[in-house]
Amino acid sequence: RGKDKQIGIAFYADQLVVLDELQQEIEKSIRMGAVDDYASNTLRDVRKELLRLEEKMRNKAEQILKANKNFLAESFVVNRNGKICIPFKKEFRTKIQGTMVDKSATGNTLFIEPIQIAVLKEEFEQCKMEEENEVRRILYQFMNLVAAEEETFSETIKIIIFLDFIFAKGRLSQELNAVEPFINTEQYLWLQGAKNPLIAKDICVPLDLEIGKGVNGIIITGPNTGGKTVAIKTAGLLSVMACTGLHIPCKNANISMFSQILCDIGDGQNIADNLSTFSAHIQNINKIVQLANEESLVILDELGSGTDPAEGMGIAIAILEQLRKSKCLFFVTTHYPEVKEFEARHTDVLNARMAFDRENLTPLYQLEIGKSGQSCALYIAKRLGIPNEMLRIAAKEAYGEKAEEVTKELGLEQDDAGILKIRTAKIQKAEIVKKDAVHGDGFTRGDSVEILPEGKIGIVVQTADEKGNVCVQVQKEKIMINHKRLKLKVAASQLYPEDYDFSIIFDTVENRKLRHQMGKHHNENAIIHLDI
Repeated sequence: RGKDKQIGIAFYADQLVVLDELQQEIEKSIRMGAVDDYASNTLRDVRKELLRLEEKMRNKAEQILKANKNFLAESFVVNRNGKICIPFKKEFRTKIQGTMVDKSATGNTLFIEPIQIAVLKEEFEQCKMEEENEVRRILYQFMNLVAAEEETFSETIKIIIFLDFIFAKGRLSQELNAVEPFINTEQYLWLQGAKNPLIAKDICVPLDLEIGKGVNGIIITGPNTGGKTVAIKTAGLLSVMACTGLHIPCKNANISMFSQILCDIGDGQNIADNLSTFSAHIQNINKIVQLANEESLVILDELGSGTDPAEGMGIAIAILEQLRKSKCLFFVTTHYPEVKEFEARHTDVLNARMAFDRENLTPLYQLEIGKSGQSCALYIAKRLGIPNEMLRIAAKEAYGEKAEEVTKELGLEQDDAGILKIRTAKIQKAEIVKKDAVHGDGFTRGDSVEILPEGKIGIVVQTADEKGNVCVQVQKEKIMINHKRLKLKVAASQLYPEDYDFSIIFDTVENRKLRHQMGKHHNENAIIHLDI
C-alpha cells in the first residue's frame, strides 16, 4: 500500500534480507536458550550416557544405605561439595571404604563418599566434559555460518535502526499532536499556537511569536511568574526539534535552519567553582557572544541580573548591541527599563511583554509582541499577601514621585490587617545558679580514684583539707593532690565492709605492732611515726 502511494519508507522493506535457511538451522538446534539434545548424534548419545550414570549413582547410593543402615546417622543420601555422600556415625568410619568429604558441627557424623560412587562420579565428569566440548563445537559451527553473512547482517541492522528511529519520531509526533514545520534558510522564525512539550497539555497556554524579516531581536518584559522564561524556552526547544527533523507541537510553523542555538538560562551559581550567579551568567554569555553569527539563535534569560542594577543595565545593553552586530536572531528577557528603551534606538529590535490581568492579579501567559510590560512585582506581592503598609513603602522607593499614582492604582491607601505574626517556639534560658565552692567533699576514706592526667590509680587516705587537697596513697606512697585532679573509680562502700580497719592498708607493720602493744599496756618508749 505504501509502495502504491510512492512513500519512500515502504521501499526499505526490499532491502531487508531474511536468511530463512540459517534461521531454520539455528531454531532446530537451539531451543529455550540452550543447545538441543538432537543438535547432533554425538550430543544425543553423550547426554543419554549422563542420565544413565546419574541413575546408576543413585541406585548404588541406595544399596549402600540399605547395607549399612545400622552404622548410619541418617537414612538418606546427602550432597556435600558436589559429591554424593553417606552420613556415617563417627565410630563406624572403618565400616566403609571412601573419602570423608565433610562432617557435622558436633563431629559425630561423617559424610563419606563411597569408593564405588567416586568411580562412577569420575566417569560422569569425563562424560560431562565431552558434552561441553560437543556444545562448543556446535556453537562454533553456527558462529561460522553467521560470520559468513556478516555484511548482510550489518546492512540489515542499519536499516532496522533507521526505521526504528523514524517510527520513534512518528510516535512522538502522534503523542504531541505535532505538525511538520516548514523549514527555511532565511533567518525567519514563526510559531502559531506553539506548546511546550514538557508542560502538561491541559495547562499549557499556546504561544504565538514571529522574528526575522528585518527584526533580529525581541526583548521580553513582564511580571515574575508570568511565563517569560517558558516562552523563550519554547521557542528554543521547538527550533531544536525542527532542526533535527522532528515534528513540533503547534498549529503552524516556519522555522529557520540554525547552525547553532546558544542559551543562557537559569542560575549557574557554584560554590565549588567560586562562581556567583552573575559570574556564571557572564562566563556563559561571553562564550555565546564569541560564537554567535548570522546562522545562530541566541536565548538569554534575565539579562544583566545578579549584580548592581546600574552596572547590570549597562552590561545588558552592551551585550544586546554585540548581538545586533553579529546579525543573529535573539530572544532576551529582562526587568531593566533602560533595556526596554533599547528598542526605540534600533529598528531591528522589538519589545514584547507577557500579558497580566491586573484586575484579578493573575498572569495570562500570553506573549504580546510590540508592547513593553512592567514587572508587576507590587501587584503579585499584594496577591501573595504582602500588607499595604509595606507595599506603600516599596512603591515610594521604586517610583518616587509617581508612587502616589501606583498606590491608588493598587488600592493601597487603606491600612489592612498588616503583618500577622506567627507564634513560634522561643529559646528558654537556663537559670544561672551560683554554686558554693566544693573542696573535695565527694571523696571518702578508702575510695579508689584515678589521678588526672597521668591516669594512675590510688586510694584516698584522708579526705580534703580546707584547701581542697586530698591525701592519696599510690603504690605505698602517700601524696597530697588537689581534688580537681581526682576522678572516682570505685567507692569505698563497694570495696570494703562497713567496719573495715584501713590501718591494714595505710599503716606500716611496725606501727600496727606498736598500736597492738599500746592497747595492752603503757609503753613510754613507743613512738608511732605517721607518713602524713
